[in-house]
Amino acid sequence: MDIKVKWFYRLGFLLLLFVVLFIFIKLAPMWEPVVQIFITVLLPFIIAGFIAYLLYPLVDKLHKNGLQRWLSVFLVYVLFFGGIGYAVYKGIPIFIKQLKDLSENVPMLIDQYEMWANYIEKKTKTWPLGIHEQIDAGFDKINDGIERFIDRVLNFFLWLFDRFFLLLLIPFIAFYFLKDIAYIKSTFWSFIPRKWRKQTSIFLENVEQSLGNYIRGQLIVCATVGIIASIFFWIIKIDYPLLLGSIIGITNVIPYFGPFIGIVPAAIIASQISIKMVIFVVLFLFCLQFVEGNILSPYIVGKSLRMHPLLIMFSILIGGEIGGVIGLIFAVPIVAIIKTTFMQAFEQFRNRNTV
Repeated sequence: MDIKVKWFYRLGFLLLLFVVLFIFIKLAPMWEPVVQIFITVLLPFIIAGFIAYLLYPLVDKLHKNGLQRWLSVFLVYVLFFGGIGYAVYKGIPIFIKQLKDLSENVPMLIDQYEMWANYIEKKTKTWPLGIHEQIDAGFDKINDGIERFIDRVLNFFLWLFDRFFLLLLIPFIAFYFLKDIAYIKSTFWSFIPRKWRKQTSIFLENVEQSLGNYIRGQLIVCATVGIIASIFFWIIKIDYPLLLGSIIGITNVIPYFGPFIGIVPAAIIASQISIKMVIFVVLFLFCLQFVEGNILSPYIVGKSLRMHPLLIMFSILIGGEIGGVIGLIFAVPIVAIIKTTFMQAFEQFRNRNTV
């Protein structure tokens, strides 16, 4: 076929694809409710599948050490969901109480912000007008951000209560995922054409090596950091210790930028006591991040991600612009999968050319 004709076919295909996508987007009010129903139904399976994915290596290790598979699944299942259940039973009421108290004290915190803003305004009167406006805009964004964060957390708990019975299915689904993992694997491979099985297997192994250990290790590190921070805040008697520790643990998922995001709420609450307390809290959290970055993460997570720091920072910035906080958290894993896909495709293309 002539090269020009090929290009006409390709352009025609792209044009048709854009037309179909345009029509599909315009018909969104018709298919969005159906998609929403599917997402609601699939959500317990997605969460349970993720939990089973995290726990499977431990189950497999116990099984290889001589325990029967059903007993390995039972032990890991009871320990994991028993621990989660106990933590939820003891922690959720305290967490909700602290969150409610914090939402009631937001006006007082805003007054504290305004006092800081006035102080900074006095100190920066001689600065150029543009910098002064940027400082004021920064304080406004902080105020809006705190209010939005509290609203989102409260809405999240309302959503959890609304989906309570649906979420109760997660432990049972996760149990069957772990119990019947061999059957699920064989079913999955039966849908993959034989000619693609080898490349698919290599791809999944590469993703597991680069991402699986990173996710499991990062969750352990973040939980450890959050627990240590909560205990520290409780010991020095700062308000909302569980809430602040949870924020620090969750934001620690975000590489490089997360620790600084987590320090801000703790410093704000500490400022209600004294400036010395703010300095003490900030110094402790910097020391905690130093221990996390130089001891916990290298030991637990290691260098499994195999991504350059510049690529990680770029991923976080893009993720934040696209998806906000959720984008910041999921940016690195998504980019790691994309990187693995491109590397394998390039390797396959290079092998074809050398043959």
